[in-house]
Amino acid sequence: MAIEGQQLEIQIGARTLLNPTDFHVSKGDKIGLVGRNGAGKTTLTRVITGETLPSGGKVRVTGKLGYLPQDTHADDPEQSALDRMMSARDIASIIKRLRKAEKEMTSPDAKVMTRAMDKYDKAMQAFDKAGGYAAQSEAISMAASLGMPQDVMQQPLGTLSGGQRRRIELARILFSDADTLILDEPTNHLDADSIEWLRSYLKRFEGGFLVISHSTELLDEVVNKVWHLDAQTAQIDMYSLSWKAYLKQRAVDEERRRREREVAEKKAERLMKQGIRLHAKATKAVAAQNMMRRAERLLANTSEAETKEKVADIRFPEPAPCGRTPIMAEGISKAFGSNVVFSGIDLAIDKGSRVVILGYNGAGKTTTLRILAGEEKPDAGVVEYGHGCKIGYFAQEHDTLDLGSTVLENLQHVAPELDDTHARSILGSFLFSGDDAMKPAKVLSGGEKTRLALATLVTSRANVLLLDEPTNNLDPASREEILKAIAKYEGAIVLVTHDEGAVEALNPERVLLMPDGDEDMWNDDYLDLVAEE
Repeated sequence: MAIEGQQLEIQIGARTLLNPTDFHVSKGDKIGLVGRNGAGKTTLTRVITGETLPSGGKVRVTGKLGYLPQDTHADDPEQSALDRMMSARDIASIIKRLRKAEKEMTSPDAKVMTRAMDKYDKAMQAFDKAGGYAAQSEAISMAASLGMPQDVMQQPLGTLSGGQRRRIELARILFSDADTLILDEPTNHLDADSIEWLRSYLKRFEGGFLVISHSTELLDEVVNKVWHLDAQTAQIDMYSLSWKAYLKQRAVDEERRRREREVAEKKAERLMKQGIRLHAKATKAVAAQNMMRRAERLLANTSEAETKEKVADIRFPEPAPCGRTPIMAEGISKAFGSNVVFSGIDLAIDKGSRVVILGYNGAGKTTTLRILAGEEKPDAGVVEYGHGCKIGYFAQEHDTLDLGSTVLENLQHVAPELDDTHARSILGSFLFSGDDAMKPAKVLSGGEKTRLALATLVTSRANVLLLDEPTNNLDPASREEILKAIAKYEGAIVLVTHDEGAVEALNPERVLLMPDGDEDMWNDDYLDLVAEE
């Protein structure tokens, strides 16, 4: 019931993400893994779970491991949400037998139907004996605590929104009876009540867990240890402290390093001066060179220590000229199977307008954006694009990225007119420099995918930005950059978010309430709904 790393080393291309490191996660260890976007947190979890091979060392896992990755994609869109949850336990094979028998029972062949009925009866007996009904009740209750009502649990995964699928995957991992958990940004797409329930669950959890989260509230309440993955040193600084105590200790450590840098700089300066004086004497040439080399090493170490972690320079494009109303949606409706998500929605996006869409998970917020972006067709109604309309669409699931292509190729796909130098310059401002530009998009962390998707918008000259949860997976500094970009952008923005700060940066004029499609002038009373929806 533990995770043990022995001299674990991780390299991506020429870049070292983790120097040889020993670590362990034992029962009762509640560890917050923190660090800047791109430091390698998600890659570390992939190595621990066996999705990615390390460059050196090994990982040993004992007991059952539950892993929630940032990007969760179920294999079978026809599988019900409840069956997806139940598949996390040992009764998964019985459920498969039940579903197969159900399909065969509809056969027009009487013999096939009769055999299927017998198979179904035996499978039901096995389900009952294995405690299936009690487990099903537990799964439904847990899903409800995460904002997934029972009627939604019966729906196929393919009909659910990205936020709903994310909640199902989180519920599935927590339901799995795992001894040790690895949770990568578990609060994404959760409302305030669900986050509060998750906090309580993790505080009660008796096993060990490793959680990556940019939610300082979650870390403050649930962790008893903090691991800081330093992107500059490629080392894990391990603190056996609570979150607040870690922040205080880290400030003390930074002050100590600052004083050490000052001492090192003064020593290097003295050595350099002495070396220069000695160098003038032919008999002291070797001693002078040694002194100057020592000084250079000290200064090099000082320079590395002083280097500040870079922040992505996120700027949205200058919008191209357009007509008065770039997008007009009239009477749009959407259903998935028998589930009508919304019906008869009217929405006009005027030049430079700022609109926020609110609604519970599954109310059709993402679907509305996809229809406005032309990524999906409405079942009824029409979307018309006005003169000069240029859309920049940011998808919460990063659907606009080609995961089979490199970072550089993704940018060149949307802006083929860019030469290699210009494209790399843009990527550099989004912290993809050097060999990082040649990484396949599929290996990027959630934060890196967010930055790449935002980079593709820069070249678009879009005059309407459709942004679906643009601050997800970003560290605080990068989040601040995108909030500034939203506030400064002169074109129209339609925003879907659970981030109150993003709404405040947008300073919306109007709000569209889904699934009813009611439109109202914005007032700050609606701000209370942002995190709750």
